[in-house]
Amino acid sequence: MSGAKKLVIVESPTKMKSIAQYLGDGYTVLSSVGHIRDLIEPKNLPAEVKKRGGGLAKFSVDVDNGFEPYYVVSDSKKKTVAELKRALKDADELLLATDEDREGEAIAWHLLQELKPKVPVRRMVFHEITKDAILAAKDHTRELDTSLVDAQETRRILDRLYGYEVSPVLWRKVGPGLSAGRVQSAATRLVVDRERERLAFVAASYWDLVGTFTSADASFQAKLVRLSGDRVATGRDFDDRGQLKSRAAVLDEATATALAAALRDDTVAKRVSKLEQKPYRRSPAAPFTTSTLQQEAARKLRLSAKDTMRVAQSLYENGYITYMRTDSNSLSKQAIAAARAQASKLYGPDTVPDKPRSYASRSKNAQEAHEAIRPSGEVFRTPAEVEGQLRGSEFRLYDLIWKRTIASQMADATGHTATVTLEVGPTAADAPAPAEPTAKVAGALAEFTASGTVITFRGFLAAYEEGRDEERNADEAPGDARLPALAEGQAVSLAELEAKGHETTPPPRFTEASLVKRLEELGIGRPSTFASIISTILDRGYVTLRGQALVPSFVAFSVVRLLEEHFGDLVEYDFTAEMEDDLDRIASGEADRVDWLNGFYFGGDKHRGLRQVVDNLGDIDAREINSVQVAPDITLRIGKYGPYLEVVDPEAAVDATPRRVNLPEGLAPDELTVEKARELIDAPVVGDRVLGLNPANGKQVVVKDGRFGPYVTEVEPEASEPEARAAASVDPATGEVIEAPQSQPVKAAKKAAKKAPAEKPRTASLFKSMQVDAIDLETALKLLDLPRIVGIDAESGAEITAQNGRYGPYLKKGTDTRTLPSEDAIFEIDLAGAEELFAQPKYGARRASSALKEFDADPVSGKPIKVKDGRFGPYVTDGETNATIPRAESVEEITFERAVELLQIKRDKGPAKPRAKRATTAKKAPAKKAPAKKSTT
Repeated sequence: MSGAKKLVIVESPTKMKSIAQYLGDGYTVLSSVGHIRDLIEPKNLPAEVKKRGGGLAKFSVDVDNGFEPYYVVSDSKKKTVAELKRALKDADELLLATDEDREGEAIAWHLLQELKPKVPVRRMVFHEITKDAILAAKDHTRELDTSLVDAQETRRILDRLYGYEVSPVLWRKVGPGLSAGRVQSAATRLVVDRERERLAFVAASYWDLVGTFTSADASFQAKLVRLSGDRVATGRDFDDRGQLKSRAAVLDEATATALAAALRDDTVAKRVSKLEQKPYRRSPAAPFTTSTLQQEAARKLRLSAKDTMRVAQSLYENGYITYMRTDSNSLSKQAIAAARAQASKLYGPDTVPDKPRSYASRSKNAQEAHEAIRPSGEVFRTPAEVEGQLRGSEFRLYDLIWKRTIASQMADATGHTATVTLEVGPTAADAPAPAEPTAKVAGALAEFTASGTVITFRGFLAAYEEGRDEERNADEAPGDARLPALAEGQAVSLAELEAKGHETTPPPRFTEASLVKRLEELGIGRPSTFASIISTILDRGYVTLRGQALVPSFVAFSVVRLLEEHFGDLVEYDFTAEMEDDLDRIASGEADRVDWLNGFYFGGDKHRGLRQVVDNLGDIDAREINSVQVAPDITLRIGKYGPYLEVVDPEAAVDATPRRVNLPEGLAPDELTVEKARELIDAPVVGDRVLGLNPANGKQVVVKDGRFGPYVTEVEPEASEPEARAAASVDPATGEVIEAPQSQPVKAAKKAAKKAPAEKPRTASLFKSMQVDAIDLETALKLLDLPRIVGIDAESGAEITAQNGRYGPYLKKGTDTRTLPSEDAIFEIDLAGAEELFAQPKYGARRASSALKEFDADPVSGKPIKVKDGRFGPYVTDGETNATIPRAESVEEITFERAVELLQIKRDKGPAKPRAKRATTAKKAPAKKAPAKKSTT
């Protein structure tokens, strides 16, 4: 074929541009923009397919016939597929150059199935986008790995079966919009379990002494460790119930204070009793895997796992780093040589060991890329060299990856650690025998210790030092004091001695970094999925961020409780990890996907099977699942509109309605102690405060705190005390107040009032800037009188009003509207200002240049992409499709690749279905005549 070319298909538009420039003439490089097809939503299945049964109508997977999935090309990808097919007609070879992992292999397989090429097909794989790597990849292609495809397809079907069977149970028993998933449910349980530990934690108090000692002109601090031979208790000596779990001596405040006073005595001997010196050696951390990169970026750069992967993806596709989804610690020979050469040049030849360092991979198989994350190329670009090309998070992440890679091939840091023990008190021979702590004060022998590390050769520390997660009782960590030259038997002086009180601390909440680390330790999920796992549990509202800490919601407690009690296996950490191992076995060709899915869904030797569990759930008490007993008379309920406390008055009637108390927004589960619950119950009720009478109608104006926020309303005034007395009399026998006899006209009037439809009281929400306890009658009347008439438009004669709507404050003139800058402007704007706003185009000066960012053309629509600020927040658009930017992401962080991804996700979802119109009148169907009875004779 004249002028034929090789067609190369990648999944990323950015990658497409980078690779095209390296391959040159003879190659056409196009992008699939991710997956081109997926499992169809069951509701969109053709009617003839649904009739086939086998679970197709429920899952789009035929569970009765080899778990055959029903895939479709999404509407948004039909144009892409058509373009790929046209390009394939002019090609003499097809190179599928998607990522070399399970998902990349699956994308390549789907392309193969849909394009049905009649030319040779090869897989082209690479781990970095550099000229040498791309040219080498085109010359060393391979066949499609169907085992990797099977593993990815099994995972996709498994997630569909799991989610579509379990999620509806959550909707019915906990709340709408919830979901369950193979890994997200296990991750949620981890966060909930940690909060349960914090709830059950009981703090223990203990005291110690910290002294400042001097020798010659130098001073150093040392801590009390023994008293008359007994070790002094620290936080590590207590369990989570606050009980002592060792034989250490616990000092209380009185003992510690008395001991400090006794030891300050100048007549008490203070000397060095022991001096130890040990060599110190510390090795560098291994190069980054996906997991360790997410952990370290969270610790040092404060990036979420999702943001880390998004930035790393951009760095990879633009040729700065190697492939970012990997669980391998190893480096290629070229990378090791590059790291050693750069370390030697920048930090000196002595910082590089004689032999290259190698790191064993933790991966159980080869399903991910086979090299650690590192700078790309055979000669690494230093951070200084890319500073002008990369900005913000991209530069900081590249800098982190470069430093870690270089440090991994550098020499150990070495030095020595010195530990000094000081005796304060009588000599050992004169010391009294051990006794109770309170009896040890007088004449007690106290031992203090201090440690200091001197690094004589920094080695890899010259380039990089790994961060650490939060630890319990961090104040007890051994210090790194600067110790003066000391000798055994040498006398020292005590400059200061302080008694310090401490409380043990509960286990720290998970951060994204520590949760990723724990998921990896348990074998739940894969490094490439950690970011999406955390993103999912945040988006579902199971977990919220408080600073860096992951705090579970009360709903998460209900969800986890239901899953534990009725789907026990599915949230067991070992079971979830076993599923990952099984997927690895399928990926390596050691297991069959159909056999495995049969065992998981229908049951087998090891497990009952998801189908049997769902079919035999029995009755689930939704009220019980969503309730937690805080105290005998207080129950926490997780309701449709949020958590609240239900309080039972022991003196109330049996059938009395319990009192409800809403929980303050942001209260963490471990903060809802019995004491806190009592405090909330006993607190004065905010709202329901009478502000005064409306002079226009005589009704009371009241401010209340409602389910959807504070508001003001009007109520009928209660009868005054004199009026009540006039209308009542006292029963002489009992002394009780009884109603006065009423005349017939009064009774008739009351009866008529009951029949008349009740007039709905006027209400108005408070502005966001208003406080319930500060609202006054004048402001309340202004709110109740909204909408406010600003004036009459001189040109049209129409009335202009200012009012507050669902989407904020605005002006209205007939059917025309204009947004006001703030709620306060509702009361402040005058007629001239209103006319000036209406004189502007509706989307004029304020929105004419509304693009916050502009990018190149979208690969699907061919139209430029813009980031705009809309009524519901910032969004990306190509003029045809609008996609809201998630709340967790900022406009500044949105890249071209992320914008393309958001648009594609929105296209895949399809257009939103219009809301069904509510019928205003319902015609009664004519009654059907009963059929004539047939004679039985």
